[in-house]
Amino acid sequence: MGITIFNRLFATVYALAILALFYHHTKKLLCSPTLVSFSINLALSLSDFVLTFMWISTQTFRMCPVYRKQFPENVEKVVKRSDFPALDVFICTADPYKEPPIGVVNTALSVMAYDYPTEKISVYVSDDGGSALTLFSFMEAAKFSTHWLPFCKKNNILVRSPEAYFESSHPCTSETEKIEVRYFKIIYVMYRSMKAKVEHALEKGEVDDRFITGLDQQHEIFNKWTDNFTRQDHPAVIQVLLDASKDKDIAGNLMPNLIYVSRGKCKALPHHFKAGALNALLRVSSNMTNAPIILTLDCDFCSNDPRTLLRAMCYLCDPAIRSTLAYVQFPQIYRGINKNDIYCGEYKRLFVINTMGMDGVEGPNYVGTGCFFRRRAFFGSPSSLISPEIPELSPDHVVDKPIQSQSVLALAHQVADCNYENQTDWGSKIGFRYGSLVEDYYTGFRLQCEGWKGIFCNPERPAFFGDVPINLADALNQQKRWSIGLLEVGFSKHSPATFGVRSKGILMGLGYAQLAFWAIWSIPITTYAFLPQLALLNRVSIFPKVSEPWFFLYAFLFLGAYGQDCLDFVLAGGSVQRWWNDQRFWHIRGVTCYLFGSIEFFLKFLGISASGFTVTSKAVDAEQSKRYEQGIFEFGVHSPMFVSLTLAAIINLISFSQGLVEVFGGNNLEGLFVQMFISGFAVVNSWPIYEAIALRNDTGKMPIKTTIMATLLAGALYMAASFIFK
Repeated sequence: MGITIFNRLFATVYALAILALFYHHTKKLLCSPTLVSFSINLALSLSDFVLTFMWISTQTFRMCPVYRKQFPENVEKVVKRSDFPALDVFICTADPYKEPPIGVVNTALSVMAYDYPTEKISVYVSDDGGSALTLFSFMEAAKFSTHWLPFCKKNNILVRSPEAYFESSHPCTSETEKIEVRYFKIIYVMYRSMKAKVEHALEKGEVDDRFITGLDQQHEIFNKWTDNFTRQDHPAVIQVLLDASKDKDIAGNLMPNLIYVSRGKCKALPHHFKAGALNALLRVSSNMTNAPIILTLDCDFCSNDPRTLLRAMCYLCDPAIRSTLAYVQFPQIYRGINKNDIYCGEYKRLFVINTMGMDGVEGPNYVGTGCFFRRRAFFGSPSSLISPEIPELSPDHVVDKPIQSQSVLALAHQVADCNYENQTDWGSKIGFRYGSLVEDYYTGFRLQCEGWKGIFCNPERPAFFGDVPINLADALNQQKRWSIGLLEVGFSKHSPATFGVRSKGILMGLGYAQLAFWAIWSIPITTYAFLPQLALLNRVSIFPKVSEPWFFLYAFLFLGAYGQDCLDFVLAGGSVQRWWNDQRFWHIRGVTCYLFGSIEFFLKFLGISASGFTVTSKAVDAEQSKRYEQGIFEFGVHSPMFVSLTLAAIINLISFSQGLVEVFGGNNLEGLFVQMFISGFAVVNSWPIYEAIALRNDTGKMPIKTTIMATLLAGALYMAASFIFK
């Protein structure tokens, strides 16, 4: 409560300082003696306007954050275990080489082993790459799961992802003092055998017949992978790998349902990326199991707490709120982040600080994974059900046929076909929403605008753990895709700044707008990365002198923003070192993925190019992993984003060096102090780049091609600036 009051008081003072800043900008614009000085003041005014907009929208997250606590042990006091609602789990994967199947298998096994009636769990795996390797992997996983699930429950294991469990230094929490060694070794050998088969198939690029000999039904399914079967063009493939009505584990208990789904695709029709895959799962599951609760998971997000579903049920089964509750969102938390989080992979602000702030208004945004939905939320507003085109897809449909019956499988293939959505409401009024590369953000936003609410659940023990990108190119490409997708929403007819404010009020509208216009951070960051430095090189002062009162306004705005940001970060459990790397990566994003994402979006907007969905690699390279653990930035490959980043680093180093030479030469640079400070600050933040250019010999160093291109561009930029500033 105390920090909330402080934030509100500080916001009032800071807002007055911003008003004074714009008074100063207006005065300088009106008094500009030349076109060059007018243009410089206009660029700075525009940059500060963007910073102001982003600051105002950020205040939404600071006004009334909510901290919740759950008591899952009380769920059975309210709902009988036999009356627990069924759960459908959607796991999406798209490329077996970027998203290794063994990782996807671990995700599925971790949720199949929930502390929940297993016959009420159905796991649907969407293979959007249409790979026989993924199907084979899950055939092996299905066999292993009959041993793994009873092992977990008998020994009360908390970490139910086999890979994470066997790597853990604290393998179990058991009522007995330790697991029987023989049993442990058997399970371990079985897992290693399964993993070896899966990785062998992946390395070979095909499924070896000897691994599926004797299983005629399983062998037959692979006949669908003909020469005409490609990842962009193929019929729907649906295979029931485990059937909860008849398959049992080694202890005699019923197993969860496990269903492989590869929706049909055709090059001539749009497939809408991940949103299309999720809608295919929504239709297939409606026909086969139609559980009232749905959990969406990325392929690398393993369960870390077997009681997570019970935590979600604390809200989903609450009669006071369930009529308008669409989803319960858990935070994205990543394992394997190095000590100081050099790539800002923790996303503490995005997935914790901001989300708690939105939860205090009308609910958090949906972040794509670790989210429990009510199926009903995908079919219209709380007060108005939108019926799908066939009754079998309705959330009220009662499944009364076995999932492997001919009629059920036939309809499942029909609704997973690439032509099915033509002339329907899927993607517009029903299901996950189309129109953006970030289907999670857009879907959550649209659901809330329809009257649904969300809840943020952030337990002390992380509910899920995901894998973080361990090289810079993957981290930036992922955020470039997010930037493009968010701008698609920001400049659509459903823009949070207009439609959102009208539908949900000023606070929620601004909260969603802060995310939608994430990429426009590139305007002030790029401006301040180049303009003051080029002016400094030409000895042109564009900021107040140290002796002038306006200088103290700039100092307050800078120190106030950075100080409050650091305070928020540390109070949310972060360290000062991680905060420093977080702000450094914010600057890096500004001249790379935000900038290129904005350019790519506007080119697409003008019809010049089209953006695609790039899968973030989850594959691990040993050398890259070692450098990441040591906190060393990974460049290694040439990229246009690395060129702009290196260009900014070179310009700032040259301008700061020249400023130091002038100072040691006895020249008075009082009017250029702010520019020198900005250059020096950028130089400190750019140390990993200088190190990669000049001090490293490993394969992750900055490519020579990138350095040469950036140097030539720096020279051209300097000459152009010299001509303009004359």
